[in-house]
Amino acid sequence: MTVSECRVAIETAHHLVVDYLLEHAYVVYIIPPRATDGYRNRQRSSGAHDDDCDAALLASILRTDRASHRVWRPNHPLTQQMAVQLRLIESLRRSIHRQSNQLRAALYRIHPRMLDWFSRVTTQIALEFLVAYPTAEEARGLSREAFETFCRQHGYPRQDWIALRYTQLQEPVPTAAPAMVQAYRDTVCTLAQVLLPQVRYRLRALAQLHAWFDQHPDAFIFQSLPGTGDLLAPGLLVKFGDHRDRFPTAAEVQALAGTCPVTERSGKRKLVKFRQGCDREFRRFAVQFARASKLQSGWAAASWQELRPHCDSNAHADRILANRWLAILWKLWQDRKPYDEAYHLHQRALRRKPAA
Repeated sequence: MTVSECRVAIETAHHLVVDYLLEHAYVVYIIPPRATDGYRNRQRSSGAHDDDCDAALLASILRTDRASHRVWRPNHPLTQQMAVQLRLIESLRRSIHRQSNQLRAALYRIHPRMLDWFSRVTTQIALEFLVAYPTAEEARGLSREAFETFCRQHGYPRQDWIALRYTQLQEPVPTAAPAMVQAYRDTVCTLAQVLLPQVRYRLRALAQLHAWFDQHPDAFIFQSLPGTGDLLAPGLLVKFGDHRDRFPTAAEVQALAGTCPVTERSGKRKLVKFRQGCDREFRRFAVQFARASKLQSGWAAASWQELRPHCDSNAHADRILANRWLAILWKLWQDRKPYDEAYHLHQRALRRKPAA
């Protein structure tokens, strides 16, 4: 048997073994763990298993149900780079969110006015200010010239904003007990110092992601979508990937993203359930895109308003709208065409027009 005739089944694509097998021209099938569990239940009801049993089960799946599974084809290296960069950006986002909540709680205790001075406490200028002046007393001791110098050094040239913030800085406000201020001072300063490089690294990572995204041949499709921005467009592109034959129908994309429900029918009984088995990151990208699209697409806003009275919550309506968007995006992706709202509305009108 030649290498190309050897079939290999494995439960994950994110492994050095898979890289080795593909590099040496083996044919690899990725069998999802939930699917493997279903096959396992056909052979034994106890649920007991070990590595040897699982290997035999995967081999049996390829012998009996190979046609139900597809050969794994990795994305282009550029798309893989974007996927790794997205995971880095998401990891930094979670870390920044967690630590900024801790910083905000400390500021509410001893320096609440600081939360009103800047648009967000995670902006670079806000963090630099907290590193230099972590307490209200230290900030209030600044002279007008020193405050203006600080703002200009950190790239804020608006004179009207500088004057307003300095006036607010000098206004009398309730102050915390000196012992409490001293106790929280190091916390505020340390959290600001920890957050500052993470914010900078995330901005650099976003810039690099956008540079790679612009080089991708499918970028124009996802850039044309209303409300995708610098993060959601690359995220959706990575989730769709490079191989059109991976998703022969829009329903397969919708199932992977978890935007469509699971329907169980038996006799007269029908149960529609929330889909648990899916790519949850894909669902997050799709739902965030649906929410953002309502601000830039008249069709999306009107569809959401039509859906909402029949849904349990705003999130439910967002998910249904995301499901509709994925069907549209799948068609655009298959045809390699950008989104055109005027054309889309024209096609909807034609479909709704009664037959003569």
